[in-house]
Amino acid sequence: MDDWHTAFTQNTLVPPHPQRARQLGKESTAFQCVLKWLDGPLIKQGILDMLSELECHLRVSLFDVTYKHFFGRTWKTMVKSTNQLSRQPPRIIFNEPFYFHTTLNHPNIVAVVEVVAEGRKRDGTLQVLSCGFGILRIFGNKPESPTSAAQDKRLRLYHGTPRALLHPLLQDPIEQSKHMTLMENCSLQYTLKPHPPLEPAFHLLPENLLVSGLQQIPGLLPPHGDTGDVLRKPRFQKPTTWHLDDLFFTLYPSLEKFEEELLELLISDHFREGVSLLDGSTLEVLERRLHVCVHNGLGFVHRPQVVVLVPEMDVALTRSASFSRRVSSSSKNSSGNQALVLRSHLRLPEMVSHPAFAIVFQLEYAFSSPSGADGSAGLSTSLSNLACMHMVRWAVWNPELEAASGKVTLPLQGGIQHNPSHCLVYKVPSASMSSEEVKQVESGTIQFQFSLSSDTPPEHGPKAERRSSRKTPASPSGTPAPAAQDLAAIQDSPVGPGLSLSQLAASPQPPAPCSSSKPPPQSLDRPQSPQGPQLQAEPVLEGRVSHLEADLSQTSLVLGTPAVDHLQELPFTPLHVPIVVGAQTRSSRRQLSRAAMALLQSSGFPEILDASQQPVEAVNPTDPVRFNPQKEESDCRRGNEIVLQFLAFSRAAQDCPGAPWPQTVYFTFQFYRFPPETTPRLQLVKLDGTGKSSSASLSHVLVPINKDGSFEAGSPGFQLRYMVDPGFLKPGEQRWFTHYLAAQTLQVDVWDGDSLLLIGSAGVQMKHLLRQGRPAVQVSHELEVMATEYEQETMVVSGDVAAFGSIKPIGVHTVVKGRLHLTLANVGHMWEPRARGSCSLPPSRSRVISNDGASFFSGGSLLIPGGPRRKRVVQAQKLADVDSELAAMLLTHTRAGQGPQAAGQEADAVHRRKLERMRLVRLQESGGDSGSRRISLLAQQSVRAQHSRDLQVIDAYRERTKTESITSVLSQAITTHHTLYATLGTAEFFEFALKNPHNTQHTVAIEIDSPELSIILDCQEWRHFKETTGLHTPLEEDMFHLRGSLAPQLYLRPRETAHIPFKYQNFSVGPLAPPQTPAEMSLEKDPKSGPLWKYSAMPTKHAKVLFRVESGRPIAVLCLTVEPQPHVVDQVFRFYHPELTFLKKAIRLPPWHTLPGAPVGMPGEDPPVHVRCSDPNVICEAQNVGPGEPRDVFLKVASGPSPEIKDFFVIIYADRWLAEPVQTWQVCLHSLQRVDVSCVAGQLTRLSLVLRGTQTVRKVRAFTSHPQELKTDPAGVFMLPPHGVQDLHVGVRPRRAGSRFVHLNLVDMDYHQLVASWLVCLSCRQPLISKAFEITMAAGEGKGASKRITYTNPYPSRRTYHLHTDRPDLLQFKEKSFQVAGGETYTIGLRFGPSGSTGQEEILIYINDHEDKNEETFCVKVLYQ
Repeated sequence: MDDWHTAFTQNTLVPPHPQRARQLGKESTAFQCVLKWLDGPLIKQGILDMLSELECHLRVSLFDVTYKHFFGRTWKTMVKSTNQLSRQPPRIIFNEPFYFHTTLNHPNIVAVVEVVAEGRKRDGTLQVLSCGFGILRIFGNKPESPTSAAQDKRLRLYHGTPRALLHPLLQDPIEQSKHMTLMENCSLQYTLKPHPPLEPAFHLLPENLLVSGLQQIPGLLPPHGDTGDVLRKPRFQKPTTWHLDDLFFTLYPSLEKFEEELLELLISDHFREGVSLLDGSTLEVLERRLHVCVHNGLGFVHRPQVVVLVPEMDVALTRSASFSRRVSSSSKNSSGNQALVLRSHLRLPEMVSHPAFAIVFQLEYAFSSPSGADGSAGLSTSLSNLACMHMVRWAVWNPELEAASGKVTLPLQGGIQHNPSHCLVYKVPSASMSSEEVKQVESGTIQFQFSLSSDTPPEHGPKAERRSSRKTPASPSGTPAPAAQDLAAIQDSPVGPGLSLSQLAASPQPPAPCSSSKPPPQSLDRPQSPQGPQLQAEPVLEGRVSHLEADLSQTSLVLGTPAVDHLQELPFTPLHVPIVVGAQTRSSRRQLSRAAMALLQSSGFPEILDASQQPVEAVNPTDPVRFNPQKEESDCRRGNEIVLQFLAFSRAAQDCPGAPWPQTVYFTFQFYRFPPETTPRLQLVKLDGTGKSSSASLSHVLVPINKDGSFEAGSPGFQLRYMVDPGFLKPGEQRWFTHYLAAQTLQVDVWDGDSLLLIGSAGVQMKHLLRQGRPAVQVSHELEVMATEYEQETMVVSGDVAAFGSIKPIGVHTVVKGRLHLTLANVGHMWEPRARGSCSLPPSRSRVISNDGASFFSGGSLLIPGGPRRKRVVQAQKLADVDSELAAMLLTHTRAGQGPQAAGQEADAVHRRKLERMRLVRLQESGGDSGSRRISLLAQQSVRAQHSRDLQVIDAYRERTKTESITSVLSQAITTHHTLYATLGTAEFFEFALKNPHNTQHTVAIEIDSPELSIILDCQEWRHFKETTGLHTPLEEDMFHLRGSLAPQLYLRPRETAHIPFKYQNFSVGPLAPPQTPAEMSLEKDPKSGPLWKYSAMPTKHAKVLFRVESGRPIAVLCLTVEPQPHVVDQVFRFYHPELTFLKKAIRLPPWHTLPGAPVGMPGEDPPVHVRCSDPNVICEAQNVGPGEPRDVFLKVASGPSPEIKDFFVIIYADRWLAEPVQTWQVCLHSLQRVDVSCVAGQLTRLSLVLRGTQTVRKVRAFTSHPQELKTDPAGVFMLPPHGVQDLHVGVRPRRAGSRFVHLNLVDMDYHQLVASWLVCLSCRQPLISKAFEITMAAGEGKGASKRITYTNPYPSRRTYHLHTDRPDLLQFKEKSFQVAGGETYTIGLRFGPSGSTGQEEILIYINDHEDKNEETFCVKVLYQ
């Protein structure tokens, strides 16, 4: 017993961090690490002088960098003398291996090696000092294969002790932290490699325990030879099988009182901790369970066997007379107390004849709330009523090595003392006043008979272990599932359950073996025991039950905390209904009819002319485009004037004819990287003579509206022009613009100009704008404006493949709302650089920036005689004219009456001198009296005194600013200015050629003041950017010296020039929420008002890079001016969502080869997709499910208060360095107030919405997206008082059943601003149909048919009824309402309209009472033939 207790107390482990312990399901990996020798002067001379008999050893501990947590147990090497340090080179040789295995396969799990010196002080006491430590990385980002050969590695050592790793300022990677100081010329030589031979011994070694090969492990034989390394090739001891019978527990003072006190204390604890019981009052004992397992002092060697104990009296009622006599005779010593009895015997085949091997017994109680009055509970009742489980007692039996059979009585233990399961146990009675004999029985006893079996398994040790490890699945916790034989003893007895209901009800808390994820040996072909037929008849049942027990009996190994079972995450991908890229906007392939084209031409639209003022050639939109990139690049007309002409907007034939049509519209879109465009409101004017002879799709033309609200029908259409020429494009961007026209689709959103509701979106392909050498080209399109409706997300599996090659969207419905007539044109222009000066042209965009000759002033005279004349000439100025602060201090300067603003001009100075001369002449001519002369003399003396004072002030000012001015001029001499033109998400790469101007070497620190500008440290990334930009400058590896968070350092030789790679990349944009209001009508912008390359809505940014030497002086300064440019938007997504909630959407990418902007690759080679978002508060990620599977981009964004519009961009990359985006999406999230309405189809449901006034009075009106189904009161324009509260009454009458969304906007009619917005969520059910009819009609454009049906008033009084239908386009009533007396019959006249297609339609007729409640519903099935 002492041997087991010694091994148990000496091998106590600190568990991993609880967050790390939750990472289940990984297999354990075994490692061998050999610490070879220490190099360098580790111990300082002061320590050598202070201590005598100085020795050294190493300590190794496991450390979790993420959670700053040491765990496991510290391992120490043998102590070595430090005399070896006097040799050259100084070296201490250890050559000691240690072993361990762990499931925590993470790069932040490291081993910390500490160098410890110990010696004797002068007074003879022992002194232990830490001389440094190293961080040994066990797992890398690219872990080596288990079969890789071990290589010697050098571990760098740091000053201090490992306790420094607990400091909060140390962040990963801790080796690069500025707080870590490296020990010069000191290192540790070691090898680390996987050690597969240790895997069969996992059941004997706990996880995360560092052990030496020289340490004796219980269960392993000594090694062969003189190596003494037990774990290099483990050899197992022969196991023996022990049988336990007649096992029973005796609890003090009696079983009944023990359990009564236990229940009372549990109930009081529940109420004290605020844990509610199932019935709120009581608990009862559901089950008494016993866990039995073998322990080798280090950990459990197998999963415990779990059996059920029953009270002694219950056994007497169910067992035979012989068994009852045996139990009663065995429990005579219990003084009449009722005992807990095991009705079967136990078989333990894992025992080994070793002093440290022991059998651990743990008594556990399962409690539940009462299941009901009848007290009969099935499985489901037990599962639902289980409240908790607690361990109450435990005992350890360490059998003698020579014992073969006998009877044992053990005292039970409890309380807070350390136990093998590392959990709290129920308290034990106070033993302060008890004798030793009473102490042995106060906590209870366990009695049993044991015997040693003569049969042993034929296979054990490594072979059986390795074979079973391949066949037995591991449990989710990483501990092994037991074999079939392990629970065989539970089923040996013909009576008595092997497992219980509580085992199925919840996860118990047995002691989990501190071993492994590798299963222990199991003998699948074990010999037959004396009960051979019975054992052979039950292996299938035992195996199934044992797996169930293995999955449910996990435990926590955290000391001092109760064991908690953690759910294991399944490989489940949450499926939000995917929205497909490009599915919302598809341009119609229809071609305008000749009648429609003639009508458009005669409507007076302005004609588009080319550069020669000739009509532009028109192409057919259905003709294929033959794109030749070389022809576009060789075009002499370098300028492209893109013209967008909005002509007409007409209603779709399939749109509901009863719905009102907007009076005004406006459009929003973004072309290329120009700023987003919002057009003014355009009036829809109906064309005269648009009948059946003309095109039915052309009914209204677009006319601009003046500021006073009037419009001129004689000048229809609206034009926008974009000039794209080399002055606008960056070098090499012409190819990208050509690719943009060839591959992209321009998305145009159509809005109602009055209600500010989105009508729909249209998409137009721009490939016909490629001129291909022609002077100009134009194309006219008829585009379908489609409204996209998203259903509420449901769990769906997949979509089907649509005809155009992408995936059909799931849960997304599109409705054609109208047709937009649009003309696109590209007019070519000859481009010549402007000769007005260099200020109108963008500076050089070279990829290499040099600081050689970057000075603004080289010193010396301003004009050097004999040298080349400089263009930069500086004219001398008065100091008072330069510095306003100095001018305020000078008396003569301020008396002149000229402020420092005008003092800098030469004309003003001449004018002041003339005035002063005129004053003196007039003073001299006025007279020569003595008084005036005295005044003149006094004035001159005063002026001279003021001049003298001013000269002193100027002299002091020059002395004070001399150093600052010289420093400024010298700084300008080493400063290089460069301008970048950056777009969102695109990495702007450039190199700075830094030259060392001195004749000595320098280590230059590079300081950057902008987080968006960074140095490219990865050599592969640098090579990628060089290949992309075609730059052929030198490339170096390991160019920079990194020191954690400090600035990177670069070594420069004398007069050496090095190319430093920089990358500027910006993922954030300003508040660019798209306006939901139309723009004001303004005059046409002058394209020559400013340089096109400067046109940007974002402010200019600045970044500064300092290159400092060791002394802190800069040798070069790089000043960057960043001009943000608008970026290309490939797709726009608009989502309407309730306010202050989370929107979760999945946007599905089409097949990679069809994605516009994707690089050309081999078929089937889909590059990895990376996603970034412009808003850091938006969660955005792309998941690659597998090869050939569709890829989804997941978005999670929080909506703001209504009517806020959150606008952000999603950028998609196809390269790992995020250099160039292949797609840029704009996502607009409209936050609306949500109103849920539950109603009946055809019946009016009323509700009220609260309107709150703003700062001023407003003239407002309510608009809805479904005016046929939702009405508001007031219906027209009304006044909203400031800071007031007013009700808006809403009536909802849905025409059909189902769930859908209705938008409701409150709009300021004067300024066309959105005041409030609601999202009405309708949940509509269908009424009960009382009658059904069927008629047959001819399909086509006929005259329809008239029918009659009768309705009888069931009430005795006269009633008024109203008629409604769900298909007003197919059915009209003769009268919308009627009155009928009580009991009488009324004939309802129906008029069925014609249908353009054959088939059948079901039309519902709603008959409502005077309160608009549904009385009856008729169904008419119409067959169109």
